[in-house]
Amino acid sequence: MENPVAFGATFDRNRRLARQILHTDRSTDMVERDVLIGGRESVLFFADGLVQGDVLEKIMEFLLKLTPEQLPSDMTAEQFDKQFVTYIEVTRQRELAPFALDIAMGRVGLLIDGFDEAILIEVRDYPARSVDEPQDDRVLRGPHDGFVETALFNTALMRRRIRDPRLINTVIQVGTLSHTDVFISYLDGVCDQKLVDKVMKLLQSIDVPNTTMAQESITECLVRRQWYNPFPKVRFTERPDAACAAIAEGRVVVTVDNTPAAIILPTALFDFVQDTNDYYFPPLVGSYLRFVRNVIFFTTLLLTPLWYLANQYADKLPEWLSFIRVDSPTPVPLLVQLIIVELIVDGLKLASLNTPNSMNNAFGLIGGLILGEFAVNVNLFSQQVLLCMAFVAVANFTQPNFELGYAFKLFRLVLLFLVALFGIWGLVGGGVLLVVLLITTHTPTGHSYLYPVIPFNKDAFCRLLWRRPIHKDNS
Repeated sequence: MENPVAFGATFDRNRRLARQILHTDRSTDMVERDVLIGGRESVLFFADGLVQGDVLEKIMEFLLKLTPEQLPSDMTAEQFDKQFVTYIEVTRQRELAPFALDIAMGRVGLLIDGFDEAILIEVRDYPARSVDEPQDDRVLRGPHDGFVETALFNTALMRRRIRDPRLINTVIQVGTLSHTDVFISYLDGVCDQKLVDKVMKLLQSIDVPNTTMAQESITECLVRRQWYNPFPKVRFTERPDAACAAIAEGRVVVTVDNTPAAIILPTALFDFVQDTNDYYFPPLVGSYLRFVRNVIFFTTLLLTPLWYLANQYADKLPEWLSFIRVDSPTPVPLLVQLIIVELIVDGLKLASLNTPNSMNNAFGLIGGLILGEFAVNVNLFSQQVLLCMAFVAVANFTQPNFELGYAFKLFRLVLLFLVALFGIWGLVGGGVLLVVLLITTHTPTGHSYLYPVIPFNKDAFCRLLWRRPIHKDNS
C-alpha cells in the first residue's frame, strides 16, 4: 500500500499539491484565495456555493489583523488553531487526500507558510429548500414540516422532537466516489445494540462508486436480491414525527444526504398499513379510520379476481348477486378487459406526473371520462369492469405506501391469470403462493416480515387493530 501524500513545512509545495488535487485551474467553482496572515503567505481553498460567505468574511477579518509578532517562527498549526481561529468547528489535517475530500464537502482549507498541517474550518452552507410538508404523507392535524435534502437539517428536526442526550446520530460515508453522508439515528438504551451494530455493518459493507439515487441506492445495497418479490423491504418516511416515533419504539432511522426520505429499520409488512393521521385524531376515530383503510385496501387485492371468478360461474350465482353478472357480451374477453384497464389507470398516473400542476386535475378527470364513456358506448368494455377498476384505482390511494400499492397490483394480476387458468383452485393456489412469498421475504436486518403475526405478539397485534390512548408505557 502506497504511503499517503502529506503536507510539509514548505509552503510552495503545499500549495502546489493542493492545486493539483483540487484542479483549481480547471474547476471554476473551486476557489483559491491568497492572503497574508501575520506577515506569512497563506492561501484559502473552498468550493464556491457551499460555504457561508458572511461567516468566512468575519473569520478572515480577524486573521488579517494579526501581526508578525503574534506569529513567532516556532508556532505550530495546533497553537495557531487554539489561539486565533475563533470559530467553533475546526480540525487540522496533515494528509492531502482527506484534505481534498473535506474541501469537496464544503469545508474551508487554510494553508499557512511554516505549518505542516492544513486548518479546516466548518462553514458549510448547503443549498436547501424550506421544510415543507411532504406531498405524499399529509395530515389534517399535526405538524406540517418535512425532511429536506440536507441530512444535517433532518437530524436537527429529530433532535428538536427528542430532546434527550441518549439520541445518537452517527454519520458514515458511503460511496467511493460520492462519499455520501449517511446518518444512523437511534435511542441509546432503548434500541437493541445488536440491531445498531448490524445496520452499521451493513452500511459499512456497501462498496459502490456512487449513490446517485440516494436512499434507493442505499436500500438496494442493503436488501437481499429477490427480483421476483415486489413487496417493499424497508419503510420510507419524509415526516420527522413519524421518524421520531419509530426511534422511540426502539428502531433505527437512516437518513441519507441529498434525499428527504428517511429509512426505518426493521420494517414488517403491517407497518406499511399504518398512517400518521391515525395518531392525530382521538383513539376511537383513529381506530375507525385505520379499520376502514385496511379493509378497503386489502379488498383491492381480491375484488377483481373474485369478480372474474364469479362470472366464470355466472349460472350458479344466486339472484341477489345477479348485478355482478355481465349480461351483454363484448368482443373483448373479460380478462383482457381487466388487464387493459389496469394498464390505462397506470398510464393516466404516469401522464399526470408529467402534467403541469395547473392542468393535472383537469387532465385526469377528462382522460378518465372520455376513455370510460367511449369504451362503454362502443361496447368495448362492460360497465361492471369499469366500476370494479374505478373502485380499485381509488382504493389504492387509501394506502399511504406507494411501493406496497404496486406490490398488491402485481399480485392481483397474478391472481387473475391463475383464476383464468385453474378457476377456484387458481385463487386458492394464489393465496397460498402469497403467504409463502410473505413468509420467505428477507428483510435487511433479518427480522420476520410478518411480525407480530409470526412470531405472534399479542400486544403488538392489538395495536395494529386499534389505536391505543397515549400513556407512560404507550407513547
